[in-house]
Amino acid sequence: MIMNLHFSHILVEEYKTAKAFLEPRATRNAKRATRPNRNTKDLHEPRGTGQIRRKAMRILHTSDWHLGKTLENINRIEEQRQFIDELCGIAESEAVDLVLVAGDIFDTYNPSSAAEELFYDAVDRLNAKGTRAVVVIAGNHDSPDRLCAASPLAYKNGIVLLGYPGSDAAVYGAYSREGHPRSSVILQAGPGWLELKLGGLEHSAVIIALPYPSESRLEQLLSIESQEDKLQEAYSDKIAELLRHLSSNFREDTVNLVVSHLYLREGMTSDSERQLGGALVVDPCLLPDNAHFIALGHLHRPQRIKSSPSPAYYSGSPIAYSFSETDYSKLVYIVDAVPGKVSEVKEVYLNSGKQLKQWKAKNGIEEALRWCEEGRDPNAWIDLEIHTDRALTLEEQKRLRELNPGIINIRPVVTDEKDSVISFESREGKRIEELFKDYYRYKTGMEAAEEMLETFIEVVNGDFEGENEEMLLGGEDIETQVS
Repeated sequence: MIMNLHFSHILVEEYKTAKAFLEPRATRNAKRATRPNRNTKDLHEPRGTGQIRRKAMRILHTSDWHLGKTLENINRIEEQRQFIDELCGIAESEAVDLVLVAGDIFDTYNPSSAAEELFYDAVDRLNAKGTRAVVVIAGNHDSPDRLCAASPLAYKNGIVLLGYPGSDAAVYGAYSREGHPRSSVILQAGPGWLELKLGGLEHSAVIIALPYPSESRLEQLLSIESQEDKLQEAYSDKIAELLRHLSSNFREDTVNLVVSHLYLREGMTSDSERQLGGALVVDPCLLPDNAHFIALGHLHRPQRIKSSPSPAYYSGSPIAYSFSETDYSKLVYIVDAVPGKVSEVKEVYLNSGKQLKQWKAKNGIEEALRWCEEGRDPNAWIDLEIHTDRALTLEEQKRLRELNPGIINIRPVVTDEKDSVISFESREGKRIEELFKDYYRYKTGMEAAEEMLETFIEVVNGDFEGENEEMLLGGEDIETQVS
């Protein structure tokens, strides 16, 4: 019944999603500021109403925080703090009962202390002193053991941390407390699933939790396959088998959820994801057909997977992490779920973090300078492409960055081939530092900084110590060293 009703709503939902994405950001923000909550008295009483039993379970889906991630060596932890503030505000204003975080909490296996501190602060605030359940799973960027190191403390307040596909919440289930009238309690659990009782709700949630299932974690099955097509089929089938087995815990009287970090075949990618490899793509048709909602992580573009038999969504990253993410908005999903009914899913757009902008100055450096002087995109990170017939000087690059400190990349596009190509004959008799400057200018369209040139000379002197001094004078013998 859930599956059939789900497909009947697809066209309406597609229209709403497309309309929302096409609206200007300012228009969406104004609507969000004036739009009342979708809470209705018969579905979802506001938080703080004591022991009133509510029919709908309200879920917030987010993922791919990548705490600690940089952009061209620029620290973005402050932007990530802004997101956490905004996320906690959404959870409170939307009266959320359960938060699902679908992996890639950190950007590396060994996150900075600032990134870890921000994570602990985030889950503590989302948990709202034990009154809101939070379930977090590991993604391919996360260290499963490190992510779950705080589990003995976390589980006491209804924060569930799961690192591996077979993680069992029952290990720490004894810490789950019933003392608070609105606290969450783990009723039962096993490897890969748990049942949560949320305070103030008539129904409990059965959650399939499938943290990033790498090839090494499924090695027993996959090691016998060597051909890529068979490996792909084996991986997808294994994931389907796991989900099919775990979904046997779903019941008609529960809200049935899946949270996982996977790459589904239909998913649209961006440049900022660390790709899982062709063999790690899963057929979306193999997802459970009796789930109220499937919360996915890994892809940074928010999107619904249309061929899934149950509502399946990637929430995407909360801020843009590459310049391929400039053409769509960032969001989280709010889901209202009731046993036996199709879930209601809505987008809540995010405003945190600087926007990423791409400038293309086709009329040369003068056009780029004019844009900077006019104050274009003052609160954005900028990738600047300049069409030019010559190399840009260091002074010009410095001037651009002084006018707009948000400029990250300056990429000249040299239109005059005659000026951009170094002929073989012109290398004769040149010293190696001159050859390096020519090569750098040829490859980048810019002059090499003095610090870079000094470092290059130091490296060359070390590499060629004891060699014939004639090698440092240029010519044919040195060609392979700089090409």
